[in-house]
Amino acid sequence: MRIACLHTADSNVTVFNEAANSLSGDSLHLSHTVRSDLLAAAEDSGGLTKKIIADTQAALRDLCANHDAVLLTCSTLGPAVYGLSTETSTRIIRADEALARQAVSQGGRLVVLCTADTTVKPTSELFHGVPRSATSTIEIQFIPNIWSLFKTGDLSGYFSAIATAADNAYLNGANVVALAQASMANAAALVTKGPPPLASPLCGLRAAIQPPLI
Repeated sequence: MRIACLHTADSNVTVFNEAANSLSGDSLHLSHTVRSDLLAAAEDSGGLTKKIIADTQAALRDLCANHDAVLLTCSTLGPAVYGLSTETSTRIIRADEALARQAVSQGGRLVVLCTADTTVKPTSELFHGVPRSATSTIEIQFIPNIWSLFKTGDLSGYFSAIATAADNAYLNGANVVALAQASMANAAALVTKGPPPLASPLCGLRAAIQPPLI
């Protein structure tokens, strides 16, 4: 199966390749396009604009040729997916939407962690918009002052801070912890106070592999 990934950070190429290898090895073929300019534009604008959405949609359309599915891996840009499904027969998937659906399906108290300012609003809208049981709760938590660690290449410090926040969420009663951004995925292995948090690379790829609902 051929899946095209649209990223906004170079480091996510390795993250998704590793996730793909853990799922199906040689039967899953990923191609990667990195558009860091799209996330930079959103950060400069304080969120999505019509132009950023249009530019993201154009990039997604370009990736549809010769692929079975296209995966948008950036949670800030996620809303750009909507409206494209009627334009192409190639499936276009939000990795974070797959994450949200899996996370809420487990019920109980869900804590969703974010590290970038620009992802808080789309993440909150996404997770609160996914159908869930009446007994489940969702809390979006922003971890301040660590996005700069990722941007400057201090991945060890970045992952350590995320793991600490996830451990604190479990200690404060969370049943499920989800890492909203693909860049956060490698922090899951450092969490000790509960099960590894859910992350979008595996969830997104699983959604891409599954046959579409009719």
